Amino acid sequence: MNSANILVIEDNEDLSFTISKVLHKEGFKLFTAKAGEEGLLLFRKEIVDLLLLDLKLPKMNGLEVLSRVKEMDPDLAVIMMTASTDVKPAIEAMKRGATDYLMKPFELDELKLVVKKALEMHQLKIEVARLRRDHVKANPHDTLYGESPRIKEIRKLIQIVSETPRTSVLIQGESGTGKELVSNAIHTASSRAGKPYIKINCSAIPDNLLESELFGHEKGAFTDAKLMKKGLFELANGGTIFLDEISSMKLGLQPKILRVLETQTFRRIGGIGDIKIDIRVIAASNTDLGELVKLKEFRDDLYYRLKVMEIDLPPLRDRKEDIMLLAKLFLQEFNKEFNKRVQKFHAKTEELLVAYHWPGNVRELKNVIERAVILTQDDSLHPDHLPIELKEEGRSPMPERADMGRMSLEDMEKMHIDQVLQSVKGNKSQAAKILNISRSTLREKLKAYHIS
Repeated sequence: MNSANILVIEDNEDLSFTISKVLHKEGFKLFTAKAGEEGLLLFRKEIVDLLLLDLKLPKMNGLEVLSRVKEMDPDLAVIMMTASTDVKPAIEAMKRGATDYLMKPFELDELKLVVKKALEMHQLKIEVARLRRDHVKANPHDTLYGESPRIKEIRKLIQIVSETPRTSVLIQGESGTGKELVSNAIHTASSRAGKPYIKINCSAIPDNLLESELFGHEKGAFTDAKLMKKGLFELANGGTIFLDEISSMKLGLQPKILRVLETQTFRRIGGIGDIKIDIRVIAASNTDLGELVKLKEFRDDLYYRLKVMEIDLPPLRDRKEDIMLLAKLFLQEFNKEFNKRVQKFHAKTEELLVAYHWPGNVRELKNVIERAVILTQDDSLHPDHLPIELKEEGRSPMPERADMGRMSLEDMEKMHIDQVLQSVKGNKSQAAKILNISRSTLREKLKAYHIS
């Protein structure tokens, strides 16, 4: 982790200079302060991975500084430095959350070793927290499969954009078309692959909490801000942040996202200084942002800044040649998951799968295959294993393209939600999953569109 940022708070200028020089040669970025207050100001302004802190400082001692930084960032790695032979203060520092301590005078090799060990522990904590946050089951088919011309073209775009590590990307497409998979592929193929990759669904977080979630806040910034909190932009430093359903973001927050894209800086809520980061922003929307710009519901400057590279995902009904390829991949996956040995699709089953209009796209297809594998008792998937809407002609017919061209955006959304609800027999949790929205968002839309 030799790209880490290290803050040294030490009143002995010669020692501070030596530490900085040695660690700078190791590839670290150094910030130095002579006193506690000066160090705390730097800590609030910069992203700090490790603090080297002298126990004996003028005015504010090291233990007090330690308590203050731990209030703001409980996970911060802190190495205490002391010239005293009395180990009690060092033990007290460890009780207050210090990672390790160095007895002065120390060898420079010892300094490098202790710093490396502390940063490895810090990185491990971050990784554990990330795994807990993601907690997503690994899926061997969690990629963008297909042999249609559009999908082949998108795979080429993914490769091109992955080679430009800071270019922002806008992924647009209906719910269930695989926008998150494209984002995953871009991050994984880029030079940021080993760095943080943080995903957030903008529609799943209440508007009044989204800003704090993205940018973090200082202690005391508002009533419930008992501790300093790092935001997702800060946690994603060095890596990629994926803003799903960005179309739901309120206009008041959008200029702050634009500022991150343009300057790679942000400020925590209640903060007094800008924080510099290095990230790629990938945004996704199942609503046409260009149309929202025309309706004044999305800022045009943010829209044009996001779509430096734009990837439009086709609906499954427009790439019918991929339907059976995907269905067979899902069949393999669910055979393994449910310990079954289903070998094939009945000819009529294939015909129904290819003919269906798939309002929920690839996500809906996956759910249909999962259901069929659970139901079958032999080595084939029969039409009887499919949901009724796939077998009934004309129950929820898709309008012709000409008719769709005359429909408003709201009417199209209403029709789509209604069709997905029918496809899952009114199961709102499953419908929300297919639509890639939260249950609360679905409930609001059902109420707005008077869908029972």
